[in-house]
Amino acid sequence: MGVTVYGIKNCDTMKKARAWLDARGVPYAFHDYKAAGIQPETLADWARQVGWETLLNRAGTTFRKLPDADREGLDEARALRLMAAHPSLIKRPVLTGKGEPVVGFKPERYAELFAG
Repeated sequence: MGVTVYGIKNCDTMKKARAWLDARGVPYAFHDYKAAGIQPETLADWARQVGWETLLNRAGTTFRKLPDADREGLDEARALRLMAAHPSLIKRPVLTGKGEPVVGFKPERYAELFAG
């Protein structure tokens, strides 16, 4: 299975991650949530592997703009439904194809993944 990077094309963190991969000649597919959406089953699978709290981007404007009723008392099922409906709520990037999904971009973590 090849590497896939999930995110939103114009996100600054996505741009950094893609530039890092490109500079090192790492082949990857890019999945743009805005253009292609995200399957609820994919989100559920990631949540099983890394936890829904890791996937949920609480710092972004999309989360802050949600009604209070949606933000309060979140559990996994509600969080996954919200992320499927509003992909901007998913932390970016999510990199798959190198073991469990890697959420967020940290150059040192990517260097570990692609060493050797």
